[in-house]
Formats: sequence, C-alpha cells, structure tokens
Amino acid sequence: MKVCIAEKPSVAREIAGILGAKSRKDGYLEGNGYRVSWTFGHLCTLKEPHDYTPDWKMWQLQSLPMIPPRFGIKLLSNEAYEKQFRILEQLIRDAEAVINCGDAGQEGELIQRWVLQKAGCRCPVYRLWISSLTEESIREGFRNLKEAAEFNSLYEAGLSRAIGDWLLGMNATRLYTLRYGQNRQVLSIGRVQTPTLALIVNRQLEIERFRPEPYWELKTVYRQTTFSATQGKFSKKEEGEALLQQVAGKEFTVADIKTQKGREAPPRLFDLTSLQVEGNRKFALPAEETLKGIQSLYEKKLTTYPRVDTTFLSDDLYPKIPQILKGLAAYTPLTAPLLAGKVPKSKKVFNNSKVTDHHAIIPTGITARNLSGREQQIYDLVVRRFIAAFYPDCELSTTTVTGEVDGVGFKVVGKQILKPGWRVVFEREAKELTENTERNGSEAAEEATLLPAFVKGEHGPHQPDLAEKWTTPPKPYTEATLLRAMETAGKRVDDDELRDALKENGLGRPSTRAAIIETLFKRNYIRKEKKNLYATPTGVELIGVIRDELLKSAELTGQWEKKLRQIEKGTYQAGVFLEELKQLVGRIVTEVRSDTSVQSIALGETPVRLAGERGKTAAGNPGKKAGKTIRKTSARPSSPSPVCPHCGGALLRGRTAYGCAGYKNGCTFRLSYETYGKDLTDGELCKVIKRVSHG
Repeated sequence: MKVCIAEKPSVAREIAGILGAKSRKDGYLEGNGYRVSWTFGHLCTLKEPHDYTPDWKMWQLQSLPMIPPRFGIKLLSNEAYEKQFRILEQLIRDAEAVINCGDAGQEGELIQRWVLQKAGCRCPVYRLWISSLTEESIREGFRNLKEAAEFNSLYEAGLSRAIGDWLLGMNATRLYTLRYGQNRQVLSIGRVQTPTLALIVNRQLEIERFRPEPYWELKTVYRQTTFSATQGKFSKKEEGEALLQQVAGKEFTVADIKTQKGREAPPRLFDLTSLQVEGNRKFALPAEETLKGIQSLYEKKLTTYPRVDTTFLSDDLYPKIPQILKGLAAYTPLTAPLLAGKVPKSKKVFNNSKVTDHHAIIPTGITARNLSGREQQIYDLVVRRFIAAFYPDCELSTTTVTGEVDGVGFKVVGKQILKPGWRVVFEREAKELTENTERNGSEAAEEATLLPAFVKGEHGPHQPDLAEKWTTPPKPYTEATLLRAMETAGKRVDDDELRDALKENGLGRPSTRAAIIETLFKRNYIRKEKKNLYATPTGVELIGVIRDELLKSAELTGQWEKKLRQIEKGTYQAGVFLEELKQLVGRIVTEVRSDTSVQSIALGETPVRLAGERGKTAAGNPGKKAGKTIRKTSARPSSPSPVCPHCGGALLRGRTAYGCAGYKNGCTFRLSYETYGKDLTDGELCKVIKRVSHG
C-alpha cells in the first residue's frame, strides 16, 4: 500500500476521491492500492526548554543562554493529535512508499517531515507538488511525483526558521523578563514580532514628536482654473506676500501648453501580501481574515495556492488561460472581448525567471457557488485583477499649462483618459478614486482636473491668493501599509520593480505576516482605531527597554530573512545561519546580564504567557497583575486640571512622560519629559496640551 498524507482532512478527502480510496477507516481512507490520511496542521513541535534538562524549567539568569546540543521534536499535547499520530505511525510502518501531500510550501514541508521523522519512516518518500486542488491539477501532480530529496533545502529552511525563532524567542524573552520585567511581567521578544512592533512604535513616536510648521503657497485662478506658483512653498510669509503684491492687478498670460500621451500597464497579479494590502484598503479586512478567505477559496478549488510571493505566471500556463477565462461565467461581459481573439501574452504577466515553486494567485476557472460575503469580496479581487492583466494599457493624455504674471511663473496639470483599457474592469474603483482625490484636494486630484481649451499667448485678469498651510505628521500605519513595510523591511517603496528587489529582505514571509500582526494584537502590544494601528503603552515600553538595536531593527532582521531564503535555494548553509544566531544570542545575554543601569519596566496588563510555558508566568505565579507605569498627578490649587485632548481623561505623570489615564482603554496620548520637561505645573501643562492639540 502507498500512504498519502495530507495536511488536513478536507484535502485528504479530495485526494482520496480522485485516487479511488473510498473505504472509510479510523483516521484514513483506503482503496485502489492507497491509504490516504492526514495531519491537523502541526502534530509535532520543537521540544521546550524543560524537555532538555530540568534546570531549564525555572526562569533564572544563570541558565541563559539555553542552547541545546541537538534540537529535538515532540508531539503536541492534544488527545486528538496523539491519536491521529498513532494511526499515521502504523500506516507509515506498513507502507511500501509514502507520498507527502502536504501544503506545497516551507511550513507544509516542515509539518510533514517532522511527522515522518517522529514516526521513524524507513520506506521511500515522494512529494506531491501542486498549485491548485482541482482534479486536473491533482491528477497531473500524481503523474509527476517528485523525489522527497528535491525538497531537502526547503525543509532545512523551515527547520532553520523554527530553531532560529526558538533560540531568540526563548532566550531573549526570559532574559528581558528577568532583567527588566517588573513583577515578573513576561516581556515577549520575537525574531520578526519585535522589529514589526518597533516599526509601529517608531512611527507613533514620529507623530508624537512632530511639530507642525507653517508654510505658504501662492496660487491664482484664471478662467476658473487654479494655477500654482512654480516657486513652490514659501517658508517665510514675507516672501510669499512680496510675490503676491508683484502679481496683483496685472494680467495673467498663458506662456506654454504641452500635451504628452502616455500609457499605464494593468496592475500586477496578486501575491499574498498585495492581496492582503488590497483587502485591507478596499474592505478594511485584517490580514489574517484575507489569508483565511483566500485559503478557503483554494480549498474550494476556486483559486490557486495562496502563500506565494511572486506576481508572475510561468509560460506553461499560457495555453490554459482561455479555458480559465471561459470558466468565469459571472464575468462574461469582461472576458468576452478577450476571448474574441487571441489572448495577449505579456512579459509583465509571464516570466519564468520570476517564478520558483508557485506562480501568482489566479482563479482556476471553476464556477464559484455559495461563497460567504468575505470569500466573495476576496474572490472578486482576484478575478478582476486576473482579467485586467490581459487587457490593453490605459492610454492617457497629460496637459501641462504654464503661465506668468510679471515674471512670476505658474503651472497647472490636467490628465485625461483617452482609452480606458484595463480600467474598464475597475470602473467603480476609478470613480471612487476620482471622488476621493477631488474631495481631499490632493495633487492627484489636481492632475485629474479637466482643463478648458487654452491658447498660447492669451491673457486676462486673475485672482491671486496666498494661503497659509501647515506641515502634517506621518500617517499611522494601517494593516495595508504595515504589510508593505514588512515586505520591504521598513523602507517606503512605491515602485513595483524596486519592491521585488527588496522582498528577499522582508520581515517574515507572506504566509506568516498576518500571524505576526495577530500576535501583536493578542499580546496587547498594538491596538486598532478605525483602520489605524497604534502601539499600546505596553508596546511602547517594551521597545523602549530593548537596548540591542539588532532585536528591533527591521533592516537587520530582513537580512536574516534573506539568508533563510538562500537556504531554501541551496545557496547558504543552515548550519552557518544557526551558528550566527547562537553567537548573537550569547552576545545579547552577556550584554544584558552585565547591564548595571537596570531599570525595571511595568506594563499595565495581565502577564503575557510565552508559548510553550503553559500556565506559568516568569515567577510561576499565573494571573498576577503588573504594576502601573504612571501615578496620578498631585492637585495644584488655582490651576486648571490637565486633561487628555483625545478622550477627555485625566492626565497622569509617569516615569518618563505625561500620559492619559485612559491608557488601559487604548488611549495613546503621551508627552515625553525629554521633549517638554518633567516639572511643568498643571497650568503650564494645559498650555502645552492646547498648543499640541491645535497643532
């Protein structure tokens, strides 16, 4: 008998039906020479510290760093998991061959290899590697089974990731908890989690420390069209007023008119991160919800494998495109023009050099039925992006009109869509974008202005005006912008080509980023207000206490991620990567243990328990509350009481800052002593609050 092992029961049933294994047994299906069974995701995990030595059960500085001579795995403590493993163990023992039908990615490979290792598999092992769960794809995959050894590098990368996370997470969490955690509050540190939190905290501090500065813009209205002075912004009002006086009462002359035609290519196909970004931007879906939705669509055979980081298709898919388009019956008005002729083949869509194990997320062409609201939203995103990829470019005309008044230059830009091309697939979105930009008065709206017909040399009266404006702080992260920041290790990148180049240095993988964000929520390190993400006082304090920049640097952590990808490709040694991490952990432990300026931090939430240390805090005292960070201000007669401008709560004086008493309810208002001084009277503090809140 050949034994097939899928990652979950639903996938096992699909495979069994195609193979003819229809006889139901306890924990597997049998027939036609196959036994098809399953895991429940991870059945095994790395051993916990106390599994190696009893000395590591207690949290104590002298036990650090904890570096096992050899890492081992164990079954997860769960009755259902243990039962299923025993079934798998017997099936593997009796098998003539095992076919690994796990999820076709790094984590899926690790899940299955650990089970095979724990079960002591001795028979030949093969790998089913597919990009969708359609019958055609599964049958083709079984016709082309691969040797398990072809995926050794993939397994080594997954194992290195797991061991690396264990080394840093277990050691750094215990180290910082024991050294800086007041009341034994667990300070959870993670290889990807901590630099991601640092991105949010640093952005929040940028916003908090931002001091708005005035500037002035000179504009004039000629023939109901607003022109901006080409000299740009004025930092001094006097400079702007001098030009305003110079142009007032004099005629405006159209100096030049330039029209340039351009083209915009269709947007790239989706990888997982860009799909999560779009889901958050359009529907405010959390990244985790988008991942669950696209995973469900994959299991329903409606879309291809989702945990991908490429936006391209391989050349061998091109002949299948017409059939996929024909299957999208609900989108016939959009697919009919494509199917009327030969579907175009573009290098911006098909590029073998950009595809490794999996291609971009696309529909399979199977008719979609009975989708939930969330699934329908995500499915529509994928289908429209897929259809648009084969539409012609959008043709644009950009007109720039320059004018002058007594030697002072002015300019306006207008953009007109000549042929919508792929934009017809997103007509509703285009309308929303135009309305939003016009409402916001942004530069994009200015470019979208439809200009009247100007003639070079014409002239006439105009109405100039000097407007005072203020600089604005950076915007808080949303899940969409945080995902992009994680993808590019904190660098702001709008260009697709440059973003591709930085992907190898990103924080985490597409498949793990949503889980990292969810972890930050669960540990009360971040909170959400509408679509914006803010660090809680707990999160801010944690990043503040971490002295080693490497632990919270997005760029440096991104370099570790690049090495993991190189391990996957076979161009970097797993042993070298782990040795580097061991040395790093050792150095961090030495530096923190020798820190003589120890200052405990107190976090105002229930202790966060470290995964693997179930039911215990660092002191072995479950449920103990941490001390408060700030205390109430003393009353000062004849002065108004300072209150939070965000929520109206009382303002308290803490160890490092003035902060809102509503911090436990998520209010983030804070004024650092470093910026404003520690000994302000209540009256002085009220003045500062008024100045800051009116920006």
